[in-house]
Amino acid sequence: MNTADKSLIERILTARVYDVAKETPLDFAKNLSQRLNNRIFLKREDLQPVFSFKLRGAFNRMFQLTPEERARGIVAASAGNHAQGVALSGKTLGIRTIIVMPKVAPDIKINAVKSFGGEVVIHGNNFDEAYAHARHLEQEEGMTFVHPFDDLDVIAGQGTIAMELLRQHQDPIDAIFLAVGGGGLISGVASYLKYLYPSTKVISVEHEEAPTLHDSFKAGKRVQLSQVGTFADGAAVKLIGEQTFAIAQQVVDDVILVNTDETCAAIKDVFEETRTLLEPAGALGVAGIKKYVAEQGWEGKNIVTITSGANINFDRLRHVAERAELGEGREILLAVTIPEQPGSFRQFCRAVGNRAITEFNYRYADSKAAQVFAGVKIPGGKGEREKLINELKAQNYSFIDMTDNEVAKVHLRYMVGGHGQGVENELIYRFMFPERPGALLHFLTSMSAGWNISLFHYRNHGSDFGRVLVGIQVPSAEREEFKQTLDQLAYEYWDETDNPAYQRFLG
Repeated sequence: MNTADKSLIERILTARVYDVAKETPLDFAKNLSQRLNNRIFLKREDLQPVFSFKLRGAFNRMFQLTPEERARGIVAASAGNHAQGVALSGKTLGIRTIIVMPKVAPDIKINAVKSFGGEVVIHGNNFDEAYAHARHLEQEEGMTFVHPFDDLDVIAGQGTIAMELLRQHQDPIDAIFLAVGGGGLISGVASYLKYLYPSTKVISVEHEEAPTLHDSFKAGKRVQLSQVGTFADGAAVKLIGEQTFAIAQQVVDDVILVNTDETCAAIKDVFEETRTLLEPAGALGVAGIKKYVAEQGWEGKNIVTITSGANINFDRLRHVAERAELGEGREILLAVTIPEQPGSFRQFCRAVGNRAITEFNYRYADSKAAQVFAGVKIPGGKGEREKLINELKAQNYSFIDMTDNEVAKVHLRYMVGGHGQGVENELIYRFMFPERPGALLHFLTSMSAGWNISLFHYRNHGSDFGRVLVGIQVPSAEREEFKQTLDQLAYEYWDETDNPAYQRFLG
């Protein structure tokens, strides 16, 4: 049978991938399984040499090339993971490779491509613009184009994951959740699974800012998105492949969308399971499982997902950590109005109860009311969130729940402040104290010596010590008494009144 006439299943069975790829483990996720009351398994494609499944499809496609095609060299387009697969495959097979990558591609992926001998061309603001430029180079340079997903040999290479999976998990699989960008992974894996076990549910998971398969299913035809968000850059594709969409229509049972907070929470979940940090696209499957089983009320099922990539830039971790607690429903953000008078902060902390305050931002504005931006940890999730809201209402606090407000989460929490209006005799001090439950309330109680707090910033960063920046109005005649009070606190402190950052932005 000629290669061009083979069925997709035959292509998967005869795919050549293990020259560069390895068989990855299927790990039981004990913590997730206990929390979700289902048996969750992680197929660890993040453990591949390029930290992604993409080298399977890239190598299988490139191995099939004729000597003439190899001699012309390879050009490809990728946000990063396919690029690494192409570069490593080219190095292994002795083929020159040029990879066009968009400007949003993480540095860790760009540097990895170069380390494998790939020639990197940075072009365009997203994958689709990089793709168009790669096709231009294909014509201009006479090179061979290796598509990242819409190619049967690429799809077959990704499908080898399913062969391994079914050897590793011989009991029936109730459902598999697969991240979707261009559709190569879901097309290959789901085709093989459905061929052998038609009753296994295949659930597609996409980021809500790149719902290419979701919108195409809804329209009954391929839909090109006008724009895509790039948080999950490995799955940020405007138009799903022609072949992958046709296959997906046959093998995908359902589609679910997840947001940034849910994705960040999934990254944290996998880290707690494996001590591995996935990239956002690599964690979409876990985010989809959590959301879907909650919506469907599933219990006791065997559920698999593929942790498809771990190429995350280190500088993105701060954003992931900030959003993970919100995605898990473990933190609530509140804009609270409290009386502008001594003791109001302490009273609010008492109103919050035994819950940990994760963030507290305040700047004096007028003599009547204080506007506070606060984060509160709610271990009980949604039920605890509603309980806290009801408690604050019962105590007549005026507040707005900002937990689902994107502007508040991304921008406002870092912008509360500004120059104080009519603030006299203000001193600025930075404090550090042991971080433990009730530490902030204890700090405020210790500070209650009659001086007005005019600025306050605190953020729990999960470290052993809490760090607070405080503005306090202390008349000149009382400075010595104030200094004695500070010494009695037994906290480390630094006078920042002359700090140029304060003088320029807050003073």
